[in-house]
Amino acid sequence: MDSFRTRTPFRALRPVALLAGLACSLALVAGCSDSGSSSSASSKKDGSTTQAAEAAVPMASGDLQSDYLKVIKEVLPSVVQIQASSDLGSGVVFDDQGHIVTNAHVVGNEKTFKVTTANSEDVLTAKLVYSYPEQDLAVVKLDKVPGGLKAATFADSSKVEVGQIVLAMGSPLGLSSSVTQGIVSATGRTVSEGSSGGGTGATIANMVQTSAAINPGNSGGALVNLNGQVIGIPTLAATDPDLGGSAAPGIGFAIPSSMVKTVADQIVKDGKVTDSGRAALGITGRTVVDDSYRAAGVAVVEVKAGGAADKAGIQPGDIITKLGDTGITTITSLSEALAGDKPGQRTTVTYTRNGASKKADVTLGEQ
Repeated sequence: MDSFRTRTPFRALRPVALLAGLACSLALVAGCSDSGSSSSASSKKDGSTTQAAEAAVPMASGDLQSDYLKVIKEVLPSVVQIQASSDLGSGVVFDDQGHIVTNAHVVGNEKTFKVTTANSEDVLTAKLVYSYPEQDLAVVKLDKVPGGLKAATFADSSKVEVGQIVLAMGSPLGLSSSVTQGIVSATGRTVSEGSSGGGTGATIANMVQTSAAINPGNSGGALVNLNGQVIGIPTLAATDPDLGGSAAPGIGFAIPSSMVKTVADQIVKDGKVTDSGRAALGITGRTVVDDSYRAAGVAVVEVKAGGAADKAGIQPGDIITKLGDTGITTITSLSEALAGDKPGQRTTVTYTRNGASKKADVTLGEQ
């Protein structure tokens, strides 16, 4: 397992993110554009075009509102609030056996939890099944499964498209069963979360970026499409280093549903993650700087016996500067480069030893 220490511009406690563009786009669809097009429509002798445009406004908004209400009614009962001793987060009912998937940073080091469902104020108890900080996922199991507990449906996240309307459901700031709206802003993001502020320090690939409001307490909840399917687990929000690390509104990230299901299935079946799908070099490293105090590579502190780096002849004291064709300057950049690879994949590691540049062919291991 690769061990990294890093600071990143992302945090696991989610700040507010507001979306105003959706209402505007609906107005445009309904024919509310500039004055030129409106006057053109009004110039019809019988006014039929104007009437049609006016009629389309409540129809369009009504259809979308009906979709929202249907999805919320269908999915919200599958989203729960999770209370640890000092932290609050959300979770998604994974199956009818009482398994709930959430973020690893929500459960922290706790083993027992209080759980509240959307349909009841009764407090249930649950125990940790397994936490997998490397992917910031965990599964807890209810001690007693209440009647009517409904498992969520998880989508194939490879089919998620930019521009899709999504709803984020969870317990932001302790406000249980809250819903916010937004769109999928991007897919395939590789994001590193900090280890301070409650994060696990994980680097996670293929994340879904969204503009839906994500606040502290949303972690572990559900990012849902209008088909009532979970497309991701809200996990991170961006912070702006130029603003002293404060929130960058409208930029949140969710772990893709396909990865969530893969990890949770293994935990439910085997009690642990047996096939992470995450590539590893098998080192402990730290960022080094050059004479100008600029990040210049990753110094190998420790090499795992029998790991990928060990088999390739990489030694403690070597400084990694490139993985494949990707330049490596920091621990974070190495983590992100590895996140795009798979165990068993062959690549080249460029490194310096005693001032001399060297290369090694490496078959990546598994984290």
